[in-house]
Amino acid sequence: MRKLRPKDSREPAPGSPVRSGCLQRLSHYSGIQRPFLGLPPVCPCTPLGSRCTRMMSLPFLRADDCFCASRKLDAVAIEAKFKQDLGFRMLNCGRTDLVKQAVSLLGPDGINTMSEQGMTPLMYACVRGDEAMVQMLLDAGADLNVEVVSTPHKYPSVHPETRHWTALTFAVLHGHIPVVQLLLDAGAKVEGSVEHGEENYSETPLQLAAALLLERDADPLIGTIQAAAHGHRNVFRKLLAQPEKEKSDILSLEEILAEGTDLAETAPPPLCASRNSKAKLRALREAMYHSAEHGYVDVTIDIRSIGVPWTLHTWLESLRIAFQQHRRPLIQCLLKEFKTIQEEEYTEELVTQGLPLMFEILKASKNEVISQQLCVIFTHCYGPYPIPKLTEIKRKQTSRLDPHFLNNKEMSDVTFLVEGRPFYAHKVLLFTASPRFKALLSSKPTNDSTCIEIGYVKYSIFQLVMQYLYYGGPESLLIKNNEIMELLSAAKFFQLEALQRHCEIICAKSINTDNCVDIYNHAKFLGVTELSAYCEGYFLKNMMVLIENEAFKQLLYDKNGEGTGQDVLQDLQRTLAIRIQSIHLSSSKGSVV
Repeated sequence: MRKLRPKDSREPAPGSPVRSGCLQRLSHYSGIQRPFLGLPPVCPCTPLGSRCTRMMSLPFLRADDCFCASRKLDAVAIEAKFKQDLGFRMLNCGRTDLVKQAVSLLGPDGINTMSEQGMTPLMYACVRGDEAMVQMLLDAGADLNVEVVSTPHKYPSVHPETRHWTALTFAVLHGHIPVVQLLLDAGAKVEGSVEHGEENYSETPLQLAAALLLERDADPLIGTIQAAAHGHRNVFRKLLAQPEKEKSDILSLEEILAEGTDLAETAPPPLCASRNSKAKLRALREAMYHSAEHGYVDVTIDIRSIGVPWTLHTWLESLRIAFQQHRRPLIQCLLKEFKTIQEEEYTEELVTQGLPLMFEILKASKNEVISQQLCVIFTHCYGPYPIPKLTEIKRKQTSRLDPHFLNNKEMSDVTFLVEGRPFYAHKVLLFTASPRFKALLSSKPTNDSTCIEIGYVKYSIFQLVMQYLYYGGPESLLIKNNEIMELLSAAKFFQLEALQRHCEIICAKSINTDNCVDIYNHAKFLGVTELSAYCEGYFLKNMMVLIENEAFKQLLYDKNGEGTGQDVLQDLQRTLAIRIQSIHLSSSKGSVV
């Protein structure tokens, strides 16, 4: 039996006055005693070790006191977890002779087993920079490109910023260059977990390397060109996000003069206002050029978004890539930016490369927004100057008769039959009028009194032609609006160039958005190049309005003119190229117009 501890001699006896006084005072404050379960005890708590010692010294124990929750855990899982932790500890100690024994303890995944932090032994070795251990793990078959998992329910200790990182990422982050070289020689992916063209928010090894260099005061402008040329968009953004170095204590004259001004009223400086703005702008322009040349249009757009102006070449290359990749929103964004290009940037490249590309987009695109934006660009390139006017052709001096002899039967020596009606004329006038009349009269024998039949011209139109010949000019002609097209056809057929040009001028003066397509089709059918060119100029100058015209859209998109044997878009491109040459590229700009 356990011996009872003797009572402390300092403890009052049950019947002593001291003990009675304490009980009386306790009963006096009984109204303000604490709740036992809600507040801590008044006297200090007994230490846990002391309580356990007293419990173990008791003659009996309750079952609830010695109950342990760990006894309900799976023994196999506990053993596997213990072995896995032991394996990681053996590998993390740096002893390469324990690799085989440690791998056997890690579990079914072997050397690629992940810890609670989602990291493999190779990742831990890369963090430490242990080159020998990394080589041993690689020889043992460790996976180079395994990623840190992103499943928190299975690996709750994974750091959010390390998700999708690889062993190469950890080595770069800690600046272990020999380990990085070792991993790259073994075939590690240089982009980490980011595949080509895949959107991933995890940092790539190149990003971390750039951040490491920037922390050591590397000049970010030097690397922007290489980052843009290789399409490393995230690295480029990291370089641009690097704050500028603090200004030196030496003040410029501008800063001395500005001393004492109200800083609150000073606007934030633009891209070109800082001290090193010229060098920065020059570097960004070169980076913009290289990104456009190598087809990384997203990087080019990022550079443009910070205020770097477009050049014609970078804009054209970006538009070409966007069109090849069928990126409609990007095409719309680029077309909207065309007006920001200075006219001084217009070079021969706009004619040889830009116009074919934009007309190809107009030809292939069925999007109304893109078509309207292209029409705005074409009208802008055509310029505010008027369409080149058509001038009259002076008629050659030929034989002339009095108008009294017009359609006079008594004094005529040749008769034409038009729509079944005779028309009397004189050979002496017609022989010198045009080669066509001369051929008609020469094909008929001299003694033949039969009429020359004209079956493709109306009588009223033929009468206007003869009136022009007998009067010696178009001044006395009264031409109706519905007759001008037929008179143009007759003048073209009879090879009367002056009358033909007069009809072209009338058509040019009367052209509008309603009849321009009909005039153009008729001119193309007859082969009247001057009137066709004038109509094309009218199209380009008013293209923003005409693009809403159904007849004009049908003219553009009707299988590119296969029905009429013409390519309207190609003709418009040629006319616009001539216009740009005369306005922007010639030595006497605008004089040709």
